[in-house]
Amino acid sequence: MTSLTVILSSRISFPPTDCPSMLGYHKNNKAELRVVFPKKKWKCSATDQPQPQPQRLSKRKKSQSEGDKGIDPVGFLTKLGISHKAFSQFLRERYKSFKDLKDEILKRHMNLMEMASGFQILGMHRNVQHRVDFMEWAPGARYCALVGDFNGWSPTENCAREGHFGHDDYGYWFIILEDKLREGEKPDELYFQQYNYVDEYDKGDSGITIQEIFKKANDEYWEPGEDRFIKSRYEVAAKLYEQIFGPNGPETEEELEEIPDAETRYKAWKEQHKDDPPSNLPRFDVIDNGKESDFFNIVDDPVSREKFYAKKPPIAYWLETRKGRKAWLKKYTPGIPHGSKYRVYFNTPSGPLERVPAWATYVFPDADGKQAFAVHWEPPPECAYKWRHKHPKKPKSLRIYECHIGISGLEPKIASFNDFTEKVLPHVKEAGYNAIQLIGVVEHKDYFTVGYRVTNLYAVSSRYGTPDDFKRLVDEAHGLGLLVFLDIVHSYSAADEMVGLSLFDGSNDCYFHTGKRGHHKFWGTRMFKYGDLDVLHFLVSNLNWWVVEYRIDGFQFHSLSSMMYTHNGFATFSGDMEEYCNQYVDKDALMYLILANEILHVLHPNIVTIGEDATLYPGLCEPTSQGGLGFDYYVNLSASEMWASLLENIPDHDWSMNKIVSTLMGNRHSADKMLMYAENHNQSISGGRSFAEILFGETLEHSSNTKDSLLRGCSLHKMIRLITFTIGGPAYLNFMGNEFGHPKRVEFPMPSNNFSFSLANRRWDLLANEGLHHDLFSFDKDMMIMDENERLLSRGLPNIHHVNDTTMVISYLRGPFLFIFNFHPTNSFERYTVGVEEAGEYQVILNTDEKKYSGQGLVRHDQYLQRTISKRVDGLRSCLGSATA
Repeated sequence: MTSLTVILSSRISFPPTDCPSMLGYHKNNKAELRVVFPKKKWKCSATDQPQPQPQRLSKRKKSQSEGDKGIDPVGFLTKLGISHKAFSQFLRERYKSFKDLKDEILKRHMNLMEMASGFQILGMHRNVQHRVDFMEWAPGARYCALVGDFNGWSPTENCAREGHFGHDDYGYWFIILEDKLREGEKPDELYFQQYNYVDEYDKGDSGITIQEIFKKANDEYWEPGEDRFIKSRYEVAAKLYEQIFGPNGPETEEELEEIPDAETRYKAWKEQHKDDPPSNLPRFDVIDNGKESDFFNIVDDPVSREKFYAKKPPIAYWLETRKGRKAWLKKYTPGIPHGSKYRVYFNTPSGPLERVPAWATYVFPDADGKQAFAVHWEPPPECAYKWRHKHPKKPKSLRIYECHIGISGLEPKIASFNDFTEKVLPHVKEAGYNAIQLIGVVEHKDYFTVGYRVTNLYAVSSRYGTPDDFKRLVDEAHGLGLLVFLDIVHSYSAADEMVGLSLFDGSNDCYFHTGKRGHHKFWGTRMFKYGDLDVLHFLVSNLNWWVVEYRIDGFQFHSLSSMMYTHNGFATFSGDMEEYCNQYVDKDALMYLILANEILHVLHPNIVTIGEDATLYPGLCEPTSQGGLGFDYYVNLSASEMWASLLENIPDHDWSMNKIVSTLMGNRHSADKMLMYAENHNQSISGGRSFAEILFGETLEHSSNTKDSLLRGCSLHKMIRLITFTIGGPAYLNFMGNEFGHPKRVEFPMPSNNFSFSLANRRWDLLANEGLHHDLFSFDKDMMIMDENERLLSRGLPNIHHVNDTTMVISYLRGPFLFIFNFHPTNSFERYTVGVEEAGEYQVILNTDEKKYSGQGLVRHDQYLQRTISKRVDGLRSCLGSATA
């Protein structure tokens, strides 16, 4: 340790506890830091063989297949030292079932990438042969047709019929919508005539006729005489047929005579054509290799060989037959124009049905009280959105700003994608967050459900704008360096029949389970049938769709406990491992989560997946190769519940510091994968109040609260966020508006409030003026800046070394940072000692009690620099503070 010259103050002063605060000390040690590299040298060579590794004892069988190398179905149990036999056996059986599942998938699909790309063929797609193709899965239907304003809602005009494939054995219906010829135009001479409809819409129409292109190919590509059999491909076959079966051919077996062997026939042919003039055709010869078997070496002419290999397939001439979009516009009108309303019509054993297609990408779920319909979204290429920005790099720590588009505006109305892009995204960037998480974006029928009763999994909600508006939002967020996460709901689906998937094809077992298992016990929603390959195809393709089409950077899987257990997670969990492998666990749902994580991380290596599970399922964030589910992060749901319970139900002096620390630390085995938040969108679902409303009251700007009461509320608001932010894992989340203490709760318009929008907005105007809200925002912003500059969240887990329920003081170290919290409501300490790991100077870098954060400023700036004392405290070698408390 090098000698340090420091200025030591006489005491460490804690502010009075009517304004609890935190002192964040940063170690300012001048000792040299060294980075030591391992002595082992690594060498990469294309020729050198890898050095043999020392053999380890293993119980694996030698017959283990190549594909299973590196796979251990119970690997994370071994790592964590868990020896529960029933759960271990459950993991092994699940792995075997997962292998069988992938084998079944590969019987239907070429590979897993194709399995996850169903959106490329299902739904509505433009074909290069001047038509639009539609495909839908409805195994229970007897007849399928498209109805819409483009065909007068006729159930017979555009249907799956003979000659157009109809449907296959798996229940996939196929419908072709031919583009319509304009008046006076004739059909194309080539059936497979292609039109460059999308890309380079102003190019591609050369004006050359097909006959001219074919003549050009004959003149430029084929050698003289080489196209003889192209023009008359049956000439040789016809001559041979005539020789054998023609009128002058042999009529008996004796007249047929014996057919000579190949060598004799070849020599006879050479003798017959020895006087022929030279030809440009390739020259070949046959050499007997001396064997008795009828095999010969064919030797070609080197000149002919060079010519042959120099030839390229005549694709260029075929490409000249393609016409550009201008030619298409001149000749055709679309079979289904952009913006057309449509539905899919089924004839089922239960009678005729009209449904919104399951793969529709733009839906109006409840248009003016009328039946829902899909909208064909195919804007002209010159009007379609053009991406401008790339994905930002995935950071080591996540600071997520959770948003709901509809309530993001200041006015009491439903805000739009464009409003959010122009007004909220700059605020998120200024606040220091590096990611946004969007809830309620996927189409849903009822606005008051906050978007959690999804009806159309492939459509962005039409109440906020168009698909191109959402693309612009994502693109602008990427331009600001913000990742965009989507709160995805694959754990259940809305029970609506007219717009959702329930009873989609007239049967009850299309997408969902039948009977009680197909219905959520408490929420009135439908439960997916995860063991069905076609349902897996639909769900996995949906995840890939949002990444490919809208460039989403990650997903938070909502309410995993609803899908992983047949009791939907509504059971008492004691922590016994038996509860995670008993008869109530849905193995099919677990295998879907493993499959989804594997495919997402292979197709998109930088993707982020977050699991929201209230039961803390073992292995949630462990690699799938080691028996885990493969998520990158899991959500600590108990932290927010604890804070809400403490604020509303327990007096300040009865708060347990040990309970706070144990709850925030979560599961130590996977704390490095934990996402923490003090409060999120749950207040809008459960009807709870925001912390600011609890601490300050509903109308803070007109509050009659005393100064001491406001000071207490302000301090606790900052302390709760800071300890939650710094004690947890590498990810933190905050709900929109709570960073500045939004004074009112969230309440969506519903019958109980007479469909009022008064609480379905955000009070951004409170930030315009100096005051409490502006100061709370400044503190939250400085917290984010601290992580940005010091990489706080990515520094590993904290070392909790001081938790005192009597003094209500918590202190811990995270990297070189020391955090001290005083939660006592009445006592302050003029002298207090806490341990530190390393000796040196420590500088205060963040203090909740500063006046710029609406604090009292009791600790002077000349006290911000402190030097350690060589005394063993809290089990550590040094300490900060006086020798006496």
